[in-house]
Amino acid sequence: MVESEIDKVIKRYEHRTNIVSEGKYSMLNPAVWQTVQERQRKLINLFSKNIKKPLAELSLLEIGCGTGGNILELIRLGFSPNNIIGNELLPERTKLSRKNLPAECKIIEGDASTLPYKKHTFDIVYQSTVFTSLLDLEFQKKLAECMWEWVKPGGAVLWYDFIFNNPSNPDVKGVSLRRVKELFPDAIISFKRVTLAPPISRRVTKIHPSLYSTFNFFPFLRTHILCWISKAE
Repeated sequence: MVESEIDKVIKRYEHRTNIVSEGKYSMLNPAVWQTVQERQRKLINLFSKNIKKPLAELSLLEIGCGTGGNILELIRLGFSPNNIIGNELLPERTKLSRKNLPAECKIIEGDASTLPYKKHTFDIVYQSTVFTSLLDLEFQKKLAECMWEWVKPGGAVLWYDFIFNNPSNPDVKGVSLRRVKELFPDAIISFKRVTLAPPISRRVTKIHPSLYSTFNFFPFLRTHILCWISKAE
C-alpha cells in the first residue's frame, strides 16, 4: 500500500516532537515571545487595513490549529468563539485544543482536505506553518483549492509560513511567495516579511531581548511571510 501524504505528515510531527528540546517554544523564552508579539502587531495592522466590519461578526476556520494558541490570540483580538472552527490532524493536539479553548469553539479532528464545507462558508480561512510540513506538491494544491473554495467573496485566506528550507530539518520545506501565488492564482495577495530567523533570534536574545528588534530591522533576516490572500466580491 502506498503511504499517503497524511500518514507521512503524522510521522513527521511525531519525529519533530521527539527531538524538540524542552522550553524551546516556551513563552518564557525571549526569542519566542518577541516572535509572537511581532507577528501579533503585524496581524493587527493587516486586519485594520483589510477588514471593515467588527471581527466578532466574521466566521473563521483554522487549518492545523494545533493546541489552540492561534485561536486564543484571535479571540483576544475580538473574534467570537461561536464563529470559529479549528481543524487539527493529530489526536493529542485536538484533545489539548478542546481543553484550552472555550467550549463555543468547534474543533474537528482529521484531514483538512476532507472537511465537508460548502463553497463560500467562511470569511477567513487561516493556516499557520502547515504548508511547510506538506512535502507533496499535489496535496498542497488540493488543500489550497479547498481553502479557496470555502472563502466567501470578499473574504480571504490568512497565511503565515516560512519561505526558506531548514537545512537541519528535512521534514519541512519552505513555501515561497511565488508558490503561494501558484496555489491561489485568482487571488489578490498582499504580504509582509516577518519573523527574525530563529537561529539568529535565539542567539541574540540570550544577550538581550531588545536585540531581536535590532536584527529584525533588516528584511533579509526575516524568514516568514504573513499574507492576506483575498477573493474579489
